[in-house]
Amino acid sequence: MGELLGLLKVVVVQGKRLVIRDFKSSDPYVVVKLDDQMAKTKVINSCLNPVWNEELTFSLTDPVGVLHLEVFDKDRFKADDKMGNAYLKLQPLVSAARLSHVVRVSSGEMKLRKVVPDSDNCLVRESCISCINGEVVQSVWLRLCAVESGEIELKVSLVSSVD
Repeated sequence: MGELLGLLKVVVVQGKRLVIRDFKSSDPYVVVKLDDQMAKTKVINSCLNPVWNEELTFSLTDPVGVLHLEVFDKDRFKADDKMGNAYLKLQPLVSAARLSHVVRVSSGEMKLRKVVPDSDNCLVRESCISCINGEVVQSVWLRLCAVESGEIELKVSLVSSVD
């Protein structure tokens, strides 16, 4: 494993327009993976627009990986149903964090970088990476793939170990 860059805090904020996998609704939860690390949110029962607001923490190492997420419908008596997946490339966040150290942003808020949706990412809309009181933060809406509909909102921040 490479050099530790810091802690990656991932807040799974909410889901929107998730697909129905049970009779009239779904019981969604999100599994988030980074390299060999994995964490998951709690299950929200009977909801297609769930709000989790759960923070999951990962160690971020160099080389920088990709944050993967999968949404599932919890089932009691059979295997959980897939409700889509998405990913977020972390390199723009890490590059912005390095930039924030160079320009020494320590208080207040400064926009560092803009990331736009394209065929190489799952972004629904443009996303800004900012430094807020010394923490590099990106809020994103990700479109779920391999499914009819659904979006997930994440707030990702890097607490750097390099000072």
